[in-house]
Amino acid sequence: MDLAMIGLGRMGANMTERLVRAGHRVVGYARSAESRQRAVQVGGEAATSLADVMERLRPPRVIWLMIPAGPAVDQTLQTLVPLLRRGDTVVDGGNSYYRDTLRRAPMLEERGLEFVDVGTSGGIWGRTEGYSLMIGGKPEIVSGLRTIFEALAPGHDQGWGHVGPHGAGHFVKMVHNGIEYGMMQALAEGFALMKRKKEFGLNVYEISEIWRYGSVVRSWLLDLTAAALRGDQELTDVIPRVADSGEGRWTVFEAVELDCPAPVITLALLQRLRSRDDYSYADRLLALMREQFGGHEVQRRT
Repeated sequence: MDLAMIGLGRMGANMTERLVRAGHRVVGYARSAESRQRAVQVGGEAATSLADVMERLRPPRVIWLMIPAGPAVDQTLQTLVPLLRRGDTVVDGGNSYYRDTLRRAPMLEERGLEFVDVGTSGGIWGRTEGYSLMIGGKPEIVSGLRTIFEALAPGHDQGWGHVGPHGAGHFVKMVHNGIEYGMMQALAEGFALMKRKKEFGLNVYEISEIWRYGSVVRSWLLDLTAAALRGDQELTDVIPRVADSGEGRWTVFEAVELDCPAPVITLALLQRLRSRDDYSYADRLLALMREQFGGHEVQRRT
């Protein structure tokens, strides 16, 4: 199948490579010449503009967006949509907020265009291991793109599926990332607890390797944890500040709106926020409050 890949960062370029290896023709586009060259390096074609992309593909065309969530998607669609014809399909494979997807889908349908949202998981490992694809849209449109999903997924019938109507793919990916936050936080806390138990002299790397085989907590995240601990268990050169991509926040917002308790995911997000507060106002005020009511000593900077 012929298709376009708009956005050739690490994910877009790696996905292009998998598609080309499976026999698909991929026309790649990105604003920078360096990024466009990535498409050529992995066997695809490089277009110099969105208009050039359209000229290289015959209708009905499939346009896969792999760009950062938010305004960048709307800006790209604003330029792209006038170039498309009725029957063309736009696939948003990025981490778009599902509410944005629900807004965009009818906008495209009004112009006779098809829209599919794909929550994509796999990161930099997806190039070799395949991507997990959570797909939202019309069943008949999703079915028509089956060979693309089979090429990107770990197997023809593994790791991908049509989960529901427009927005469902990005919603499921949002929840997936929220779960990821909770799992990562649990692993981090457990290893920190073992590291704190000095009298046992625990080798946390060796323990991670033990857990990787046969234990109830074995997982890919544990595999990555073991790899991170292999060199320096003290992590002395790592600044303890943890970013968040936004999907954990969306998951928490959704839990509140649906009155669905999600304490683990919520606390995992809050812990990430706390990691960025090097000089916490709240903690300083707490120390002063203890001094006020109980005369407890306050440690002060010298």
